[in-house]
Amino acid sequence: KPGATSDIIGLANLTAPDGVIAWFTELFEAFPDFALVVKKVIADEGSAAVHWSATATFNGTGTFEGFKPNGATIDIEGIDIITVEDGLITSLVALQNGLELARQLGVVPPAGSAADKAMAGAINAKTAVGEQVKKLRSR
Repeated sequence: KPGATSDIIGLANLTAPDGVIAWFTELFEAFPDFALVVKKVIADEGSAAVHWSATATFNGTGTFEGFKPNGATIDIEGIDIITVEDGLITSLVALQNGLELARQLGVVPPAGSAADKAMAGAINAKTAVGEQVKKLRSR
């Protein structure tokens, strides 16, 4: 339905039809072999929940969320919650594990790797410094 919203949590907030078409065009250009499998649907007259999985190779001609294709493969799953009025989708909220997607794309280090541990150490050090600054300011 024109004006319907799609909130792909952590990635995009879209408005139909133009925003949805543009985002998925970019997705399919970046992942030309994108394959989605619907695993389960639960629905009533006004809504549906769809559990899905998707596989793809990041080797297309387009970018995805600003990143250039690097040949990485993804294997993800998620859940879409869809609201329907008069037979048309009025809103969609898509949930998937963005951190796992980022790891599979090589945007963040693999879980448990030396780089992952170093990143966690740097964030924890920053937190500790912030806590010390708060203590000093409250004196």
